[in-house]
Amino acid sequence: MLRLAFGRPWRQTEGMLASIMRLLDVDLPVPDHTTFSRRSADLTVAKTLSAASGPVNVVIDSTGLKVFGAGEWQHEKHGGQGRRTWRKLHLAVDPDTGEILASELTTTEDGDASLVGPLLDQISSPIASITADGAYDGESVYRIIAERDPSAAVNIPPRSTAVPSDTAEMAPTQRDRHLQMIQERGRLGWQKAVNYGRRSLGEVAMMRYKTLIGRRLHARTLPTQKTEAAAGCKVINVMTSFGMPVSQRLA
Repeated sequence: MLRLAFGRPWRQTEGMLASIMRLLDVDLPVPDHTTFSRRSADLTVAKTLSAASGPVNVVIDSTGLKVFGAGEWQHEKHGGQGRRTWRKLHLAVDPDTGEILASELTTTEDGDASLVGPLLDQISSPIASITADGAYDGESVYRIIAERDPSAAVNIPPRSTAVPSDTAEMAPTQRDRHLQMIQERGRLGWQKAVNYGRRSLGEVAMMRYKTLIGRRLHARTLPTQKTEAAAGCKVINVMTSFGMPVSQRLA
């Protein structure tokens, strides 16, 4: 976590820790950078990133993190075309506090909707609402959320080709009610009614991660990359717990 917070390689982290030990007058040995790198593969990070109290509003989104692979190293050294590799970081964010409630790192082959369940499993608090973009629209997502917390409001914009369910007349689902409201008020009216604008705060959390931690992963294997991303989310939560800026609109 210290390495990610300061954006330093393992060797420089080793020197920084040694300096801290000397300043604190603590006689403790500091492992070398090779040991740090080797042990990071087995590092466990607590799955529960935040212990929120009471029902929470959740914004789910994903972003890409670059992996500096061997293909790009060959490109820098010998020229030619390098191959870019990416990972997807899925986050569940509390828009009211900016805290990251849950995180998952996957390959680009995993769809966004398939990560809703694993993200919600990491949140111990009751869920008041879930907001996400249209990529998460689907019956499976609504079903997963209903099994997790039946009273949770699901604010996901239906696709333009979406049609009401067979039970829309007698027992409309949340998705059916969204379609009806969009038909009556338009999409902008629906967004205002369900406070869909809070989804932008999830994008802010993504930018906060990329600004403070970085836009690429340092680890080379997927298991260690998952550990690195989870530790990065922990660092973000520690920083946000110290205080967040308060913005006010001027007349």
